[in-house]
Amino acid sequence: MPKGSDLLVAALENEGVDRIFGVPGEENLDVVESLRKSSIQLILTRHEQAAAFMAATYGRLTGKPGVCITTLGPGALNLTTGAAYALLGAMPMVMLTGQKGIMSSRQAKFQIVDVVGTFKPLTKLSLQIVSTSTIPTLVRDAFRIATQERPGPVLLELPEDIAGEEAEPVAMVAQHPIEIPVAHRASLDRAAEMILNAKRPLIMLGAAASRPRSTTGIAGFVRRTQIPFFTTQMGKGTAPGGTRLYMGTAALSERDYVHEAIDRADLIIAIGHDTIEKPPFIMGPDGPQVVHVNYTPANVEQVYFPQCEVVGDVGPSLELLADRLEGRLPNAGALLNLREGILSKIADRATEARWPPTPQRIVHDVRQVMPENGIVALDNGMYKIWFARNYRTLVANTLLLDNALATMGAGLPSAMMAAMLYPERRVLAVCGDGGFMMNSQEMETAVRLKLNLVVLVLEDSAYGMIRWKQAVDHFPDFGLSFGNPDFVRYAESYGAKGTRIESTEAIIPTLERAFAGGGVHLVVMPIDYSENIRVLVDELREKVKRLDEAKN
Repeated sequence: MPKGSDLLVAALENEGVDRIFGVPGEENLDVVESLRKSSIQLILTRHEQAAAFMAATYGRLTGKPGVCITTLGPGALNLTTGAAYALLGAMPMVMLTGQKGIMSSRQAKFQIVDVVGTFKPLTKLSLQIVSTSTIPTLVRDAFRIATQERPGPVLLELPEDIAGEEAEPVAMVAQHPIEIPVAHRASLDRAAEMILNAKRPLIMLGAAASRPRSTTGIAGFVRRTQIPFFTTQMGKGTAPGGTRLYMGTAALSERDYVHEAIDRADLIIAIGHDTIEKPPFIMGPDGPQVVHVNYTPANVEQVYFPQCEVVGDVGPSLELLADRLEGRLPNAGALLNLREGILSKIADRATEARWPPTPQRIVHDVRQVMPENGIVALDNGMYKIWFARNYRTLVANTLLLDNALATMGAGLPSAMMAAMLYPERRVLAVCGDGGFMMNSQEMETAVRLKLNLVVLVLEDSAYGMIRWKQAVDHFPDFGLSFGNPDFVRYAESYGAKGTRIESTEAIIPTLERAFAGGGVHLVVMPIDYSENIRVLVDELREKVKRLDEAKN
């Protein structure tokens, strides 16, 4: 006779689950035993938060929900940041948590918190399983809800007495494909009319454009219309970044060089924009009109209120929109004369040889060692702006960054997930010393899994982004500096390799050797953040001042 846990694992196998990340506890032991007898690999992590980041990244890269498991109370609560990461980042994920028995309470309230209630605002669905007979349908529904647009996390809590209870065999619920409707003909006609009448059109590719199902239709639309495009931070790579139509990435909300094109556009076609991302531009009453193209209607915000919405399956909808536009846009390239100036300004000083190296130089050198399909996973820190701004992507989801929750600690786990999924591709985690230490214990997990992974730690002995903003706001330098371990010896203590870069000329050869050597290799180097003030404050203020003077 199967147990409740056997039905749960069978339902997961029915969904095609091949691995589960997490830290089980006493309340999950029946599930662990059922997993032992299944085809599913249990990947033990060193912290529940890392398990959630890995599961969410699995969802981001595959479009199928990643799965993680924890026990009740403290273990479950350690998933909250990962749940928010998946919710804001639109990554499908299913979280399985344990709980004390619900038929009796022999341990009273020990370790018990309302996990289901806690996760309701952090998930698309959060519920407790109270009957073995409902397990197959609840699991099927959880996976369906996690993947529906807009994707996100789901939590199922399985009490230990339900998991261990003998159950009557219950048939699994078969999956079936669900097609997303294409946009309504009227909205396509309305959008086409606006685009045909535009004098200076511009395309923006946002976070939802990175969905695995989206990229073909988007690339075709750009090619067929020949309208130049820019991307948000999470929309990079969704049309080939090397194309002559690429205008840059909006790493800041305003005043950057790419905003020269944005500010001159009279129409922006926002494909896949999600207002969860930090605004790539600020809409105002005198700015360009906006056509919103996405799986879901626009969230109207103070900074985003599109005048037209094309809602439906993005790829096929764009094909229909391109049918109405191809060969009929004499003004398509009106903004292209700005492209060379924008990109050359962004690339300024990218090969400067000073030591410690500038962010521009680090981004430049990383790009040299990463092939087109190589994956760079960023943690959250000052360097993220520089990678978003300067790193040219040619393939979708090859620069994994979080511009939604923007949490520290996700860079290493997300890189580990990429390395598991794509063992034949180069994968590089780029972390600040602050973010790296938030989940650095997962180095042991990476070594145990025999991953091929290079981890680049940029050392400035401070929470650098906040320290920079503290300086920009003219506050005294206070409260944001710390000490570090010897990162080379730290890596070696986990059984990984460790190398410290001692000169700017050594960046590329050191990273090449690290990739060639295989296994887990940590490379540490200092970074010179003095460029933050010059490039991102002083230079941009001077640019705005010049533009204002020219208008007057």
